[in-house]
Amino acid sequence: MSGTSTSSAPDMRAPTAPFAWRRLSDSVQFVLFAAFLIWATVKGAGSMGYNWQWYRVPRFLYREIDGEIYLGPLAKGLLVTLEISAWALALTIAIGLFAAILRRSNSLAGEWLVRIYVEVIRNTPLLVQLYLFYFVLAPILGIDRHWTGILCLAVFEGAFAAEIFRAGIEAVPRGQWEAGRSLGLSKAALYRLVVLPQALRLVLPPLTGLSVSLVKHSSIVSVIAVFDLTNEGRNVIADTFLTFEIWLTVAAIYLVVTGAMSFGVSQIERRTKA
Repeated sequence: MSGTSTSSAPDMRAPTAPFAWRRLSDSVQFVLFAAFLIWATVKGAGSMGYNWQWYRVPRFLYREIDGEIYLGPLAKGLLVTLEISAWALALTIAIGLFAAILRRSNSLAGEWLVRIYVEVIRNTPLLVQLYLFYFVLAPILGIDRHWTGILCLAVFEGAFAAEIFRAGIEAVPRGQWEAGRSLGLSKAALYRLVVLPQALRLVLPPLTGLSVSLVKHSSIVSVIAVFDLTNEGRNVIADTFLTFEIWLTVAAIYLVVTGAMSFGVSQIERRTKA
């Protein structure tokens, strides 16, 4: 009995040590890489005789006047970016799910329509699509530039979401489909009660990457004069010439937002697995 307990204990502890060392190694590599980027930026700016003025940056995030907090242009731009990303993500999921189900339907026309949509959208630049939406579709639909950017982002990312959902649906074991049919479930009920709950766990990780990409791609709406974070940063630079400080601040804000999204979805993924 005692021999068995002493021999099994090292086996239980063994996997934790390499995992801890791997996490430590990854953290050290990240810190070193971040330090190198900071050093390269400072060195490059110093070689050009750049005068750093970080003390001027906080006023573009917020101001305190008579005890009241007022948002600066960068903070206002961040709110616009979050609003655009949230609406675009919701539409992306709806478009992607509808396209995936339509492609798996018995309609040959629907299947080929989705195939053409996915191939055309994935193989043309987002900037070109945005111009087409802004100069062609927006006047026809009667929507402003804000919703033009949202719709363009949703259509673009929806093509990738359609493939993600299709892969997740097809990964559900065939026995689950047959079990649902044997219970007399309709096709809609089969998807809603049996297939999609299982597919969701499979598509959650790639959807996380897609949502992070959507937030980053949302910066492209600045070219049609939507006052998002990127556009506000560009306006501040034009007024103050704080090129490095503002762009580094904008990049840090994007990093915080996407990092928080990745962490939140990872927690949801962990709970669904449990």
